[in-house]
Amino acid sequence: MVTTIELNKRQSEILQIVKQNGPITGEQIAERLHLTRATLRPDLAILTMAGFLDARPRVGYFYTGKSGTQLLTENLKKLYVKDFQSLPVVVNDNVSVYDAICHMFLEDVGTLFVVDQKSMLVGVLSRKDLLRASIGQQDLTSLPVNVIMTRMPNVTYCEKDDLLVNVASKLIDKQIDSLPVVRKVENGYEVFGRITKTNITKAFVSLSKDES
Repeated sequence: MVTTIELNKRQSEILQIVKQNGPITGEQIAERLHLTRATLRPDLAILTMAGFLDARPRVGYFYTGKSGTQLLTENLKKLYVKDFQSLPVVVNDNVSVYDAICHMFLEDVGTLFVVDQKSMLVGVLSRKDLLRASIGQQDLTSLPVNVIMTRMPNVTYCEKDDLLVNVASKLIDKQIDSLPVVRKVENGYEVFGRITKTNITKAFVSLSKDES
């Protein structure tokens, strides 16, 4: 659910003035509110950068007619996987569980993507998978990861042109930490990136910074 952006009392008054009288200059708005232009400057900047108002030089402020929900939705639709993905961490499907555990902790990741000899995605290994395997009595140095991994086609993945908000929904629905970013090739799916909860958090923070 997308929440509505909350405005303070003065910002709401500014919106109402612009809605009824736009285009209107900052000085004219300040005069109606009996305030200085300098006092209003932060509020006008917030309303303009958030998209509630449009400002044109030597003309004034216009009301865009968009709600906070509409503006937030529009901004989220500007965020794509390709702009925020990071490098994938992969292992071959014939490596041992012991080696996979070492690789995971050395790379400080929560998920490993498993590829075959042709570098095609064949599975995914999570920390839970490796933990379950290590609890048993099996020899981890001789147990290959392809025995315990989640196999294709049961692997959830995304592509570079997917919207980040849709990928976030997948992570929540599947209760997983990351997705491989793939491209379809003749022999299957090639992994060339990853999207994690951290990537998505950074993207939303960057959106906030862009707006401010």
